[in-house]
Amino acid sequence: MDILIYSLIAAALLPYIAKIPLAVAMHKAGGYDNNHPREQQAKLDGFGARALAAHQNAFESLIIFAMAVLLAIATSTTNENIQFLALLHIGFRVIYHILYLTNHGILRSISWTIAISCSFIIMGQCLSS
Repeated sequence: MDILIYSLIAAALLPYIAKIPLAVAMHKAGGYDNNHPREQQAKLDGFGARALAAHQNAFESLIIFAMAVLLAIATSTTNENIQFLALLHIGFRVIYHILYLTNHGILRSISWTIAISCSFIIMGQCLSS
């Protein structure tokens, strides 16, 4: 079960790690506007816009993954397969972010699909236990 907890912690950290490239892009766009960061972010394009979208998507993904892991823990469905799927999710979320920043749309979508599928497969396996 430790792997599931560590995976959940990693998933919770990913949106904040994903903020780093966004902050860099904001800094390059005239300095980080700490008084109105969302207004500044809305004006970003290219790399900055992709960094913002990747940052936001990390939060969106966290909701589904957290529900899946917590469901697995609550139903005592913490076998090796579930743990592998949790690690796979984290790995593909990292890949997803890199692909988003480097503007590789098709590969990014494939990575997203694999990561989100892991969460739903975890949920599905909780039904059969």
